[in-house]
Amino acid sequence: MSNIGKQPINVPEGVDVNLSDNCISVKGAKGELSFNYNSIIKISNNDNMILVERPSDVKEHRELHGLYRALINNMILGVSMGFSKELNLVGVGYTAEKKGNFLLVNAGYSHPIYIEIPENMEVDVPDNTTIVVKGASKQNVGDLSAKIRQIRKPEPYKGKGIKYSDEHIRRKAGKTVGAK
Repeated sequence: MSNIGKQPINVPEGVDVNLSDNCISVKGAKGELSFNYNSIIKISNNDNMILVERPSDVKEHRELHGLYRALINNMILGVSMGFSKELNLVGVGYTAEKKGNFLLVNAGYSHPIYIEIPENMEVDVPDNTTIVVKGASKQNVGDLSAKIRQIRKPEPYKGKGIKYSDEHIRRKAGKTVGAK
């Protein structure tokens, strides 16, 4: 049996979980998320404990068992506490600025890059070289963070670019000058 899938999920106070047909919706202080799941997997809600069960040990059932449990757990964590990712801009003149519903990023190009912030997400710019992406959906936070990082990935020689705050950039040695 899946070690992740067989663990029950605790539902904290202030979070409402609704199961209907093949849809689970979770509502909390940070927002509302819903998810359509395969009817093969049985999901039950018993006094603030959600259990995910599979009918057999077929490979497809084992795969979905742990996946659905992890997705539901992330939904509950997201609407109760939320998820966030921090990005750092490294390089001379690399800046970020929030202008209304857009994020303005200067990353060494001849023009600034505007990224529209989705309505269910929040982007903070505590200083001009730090971007914090927050939201209830772990997937959406990761997608927006990856989109921002894609503007200018960190390079291995000087370390310039947009990187996650916990990311370690492997550095390379440059060319040696005058070696014969």
